[in-house]
Amino acid sequence: MVGLTSGISRRALAEILEQVYRQYHQRDYVHPDPLEFLYAWEDVQEREIVGLVASCLAYGRVVQILKSVSAVLEKIGPSPHRFITRSTLKTMQQTFSGFRHRFADGDQMAVLLYGAGRVVRQFGSLEKGLAAGLTPDRKNLLPALAHFFGQLTRGRRSPGHLLPDPGKTSACKRLHLYLRWMVRADRVDPGGWRCVAPSELIVPLDTHMHTVGRRLGFTHRLQADMRTALEVTAGFKAICAEDPVRFDFSLTRLGIRSDLNMDSLPRRQP
Repeated sequence: MVGLTSGISRRALAEILEQVYRQYHQRDYVHPDPLEFLYAWEDVQEREIVGLVASCLAYGRVVQILKSVSAVLEKIGPSPHRFITRSTLKTMQQTFSGFRHRFADGDQMAVLLYGAGRVVRQFGSLEKGLAAGLTPDRKNLLPALAHFFGQLTRGRRSPGHLLPDPGKTSACKRLHLYLRWMVRADRVDPGGWRCVAPSELIVPLDTHMHTVGRRLGFTHRLQADMRTALEVTAGFKAICAEDPVRFDFSLTRLGIRSDLNMDSLPRRQP
């Protein structure tokens, strides 16, 4: 990990981040964010499926993301859990015929949800499917995520770009975003999963968090890949070891919303 921001103490940086957190970690700042779809589902077994859909589609223009998530949930019906556990792959392919979200088509969405249904039928829930890959001596969640990915994608067909492979060098932003939503529980993240502690989460590294990480001196790397995600996470762990992604939502508002900016954050001196 690169050292803390030059010219500012760890305590001072923590106070700045807490101020940003208090100001922007609010439901009022959620829209437009696919996270908002999870709030309608009290049952965790339903919410974890909605969260998987919303996170896997969380790339591209936000207007299109919200439109695509809405379209999928409308086709799934009132019980996502029932849909994925009782539908055949052929039925799902028919259901999503004509669907498209950037690089993903209806067949890939069907394969993703069929894989999710297979995991739920085998383990009881998506959470238990992830938990099956956890080991007591784990250094991080990457092996468990690789196992989870393998369970979701088992078969001849692939969900393609919808689901990033943790076994490769990608930062897997959408998978870590999904975990943030399902593991953390506060006024923004609805939570529900207990198999993983917030302290184990990895920062969902996108363009905005990469900029933040470089600005705060947590990384010098130009590639927004998994190595960089781990460096940025280590930087936040030095500030908040029990919850390193605590500031993710509030800090990304500074880059996502046109009425906010990053000027409130200190810049690392050369």
